[in-house]
Amino acid sequence: MKLEESTPRAALWFLDNLVLVHLRGEETNGRWDLIEFWAAPGDQPPPHVHNLHDESFYVTAGEVTLYLPDRKVVMSPGQFFLAPRGVPHTFCVTSDDEARWLVTSAPAGVEAFAQEFGRPAEELRLPVPEPPDVDRLIAVSAKHGIEVLGPPGLLPDQLPPDVLASYPGSSG
Repeated sequence: MKLEESTPRAALWFLDNLVLVHLRGEETNGRWDLIEFWAAPGDQPPPHVHNLHDESFYVTAGEVTLYLPDRKVVMSPGQFFLAPRGVPHTFCVTSDDEARWLVTSAPAGVEAFAQEFGRPAEELRLPVPEPPDVDRLIAVSAKHGIEVLGPPGLLPDQLPPDVLASYPGSSG
């Protein structure tokens, strides 16, 4: 599908995902933002923690499993979960097909991070997978109050105890 004027405010290739920006933080005086993720089976970002905002997930297609230090939450279409600020987490697309979900952050923050790290999508499809620029990912994440805690594939409960102990919202 080609991009047209009727598409969301922005379509980005962000890591191996397509991100559609539906509402920018500047449109809500920084209170919240809304983006949509499209991702392939097995897609999983590095474990990370948002220090400035809460992040919510609402699955619209496929299955997404959210991992926190003390639990995992399997979400299918119509299910919602709030990942509170200060708690290490990651997610993985655990369905056999592509997954799609809405993400909000409050206050706004995820949209600006995706805008800065991503690049304009040429089409409404997933990008060709490529290794990320890890140093740039860590730097841009930090600028937006997000700490990258380890490599992709590592789950929060596998983080060293001293790392988990530095996050009071984490019971791991």
